[in-house]
Amino acid sequence: MNQITVGEYAPEFGLKDNRGDEIRLSDYKGKKVLLSWHPLAWTRVCAEQMKALEANLDEFDKYNVVPLGLSIDSYPCKNAWAKELGIARVKLLADFWPHGKVALNYGLFREEEGFSERANVLIDEAGKVLWVKVYPIPELPDITEVFNQIKGY
Repeated sequence: MNQITVGEYAPEFGLKDNRGDEIRLSDYKGKKVLLSWHPLAWTRVCAEQMKALEANLDEFDKYNVVPLGLSIDSYPCKNAWAKELGIARVKLLADFWPHGKVALNYGLFREEEGFSERANVLIDEAGKVLWVKVYPIPELPDITEVFNQIKGY
């Protein structure tokens, strides 16, 4: 499947978050949404990526943006990891079953490894993709770059 591109409508999804709540993309109509994909919980760069979302949540709020962390891990795993990292407000979504289906729908699933790319996808209030960036797996996304993109819209 091809990677999602700017101007496309983001595919709808329903996934459990780290608390076991069902989260749908359409729940956030009227807000921008940042889908922050990370390959695997319990890894250093992924932890820093998710902690940056939590640490900057008030800044995201200023720009009417809801950041969501996504990976192929199960929601009990994401819950334990969120507690370990001190993530209390950002929702960490479990693209666990069917395995990586949402990542696949967005063209961000790495078939050979069985996990998603490290990527950020910014979606506007109506569900259209504004920005997509895929990072090398070992690279921590620059939160300043993310906010520069958000401020551009």
